[in-house]
Amino acid sequence: MTKLSVNINKIATLRNARGGNAPDLLQVAKDCQLFGAEGITVHPRPDERHVRYADVYALRPIVTTEFNIEGYPSPAFIDLVCKVKPEQVTLVPDAHDAITSNAGWNTIHNAGFLKEVVSEFQAHGIRVSIFIDTDLENIRNAAITETDRIELYTEPYADADAYPLSPEEAAKPFVEAAKVAREVGLGVNAGHDLSLLNLKYFHQQIPWLAEVSIGHALICDALYLGLEHTIKAYKEQLI
Repeated sequence: MTKLSVNINKIATLRNARGGNAPDLLQVAKDCQLFGAEGITVHPRPDERHVRYADVYALRPIVTTEFNIEGYPSPAFIDLVCKVKPEQVTLVPDAHDAITSNAGWNTIHNAGFLKEVVSEFQAHGIRVSIFIDTDLENIRNAAITETDRIELYTEPYADADAYPLSPEEAAKPFVEAAKVAREVGLGVNAGHDLSLLNLKYFHQQIPWLAEVSIGHALICDALYLGLEHTIKAYKEQLI
């Protein structure tokens, strides 16, 4: 079964726009799980423009499914993750001022650094996933870092000039990448711009996906459908 992890960054963005605690990030995390999500994802950034480090600590006892913390492995981030001990950490190569994740790791050039970071997190009992594109050599080299999983960066699949024009061609490099990952012993997650429009087809092509992490599209859909119905709709795409 492919798990749905809901990224709640956008809830924190809305809260931060006015200060105070509306909407309540912790309550939303509880509700996402109540409505069927198998995980909660957050991506705290150094400028704390959405999820704050304090939120991550507060969420730890709230998340009873799977807690996934994404981020660039800076010293502060590594310290946070090792103290919180989520079930999974996803390493992304974002610059500190990136609006959103927009590229995967070059695991060849960063092999030594990644292997060291992976080892540190695993020593704390944390599963590690590396955010990556579909370059097959990058994926093969990811196995050398001894990471547990990769997360496929799916924006190129979901792009308006890709999936809507030819779903098969859009998915093809991701299917090949997922097959190579499986061959070298890596679990496969996926995330970025997956939505109700494109998730079902993607899952049909890669049914062994361990997890999808979805935030922006899911929260946008919830404005119209409500959070409970939206989570159920996304889970139906993964059957």
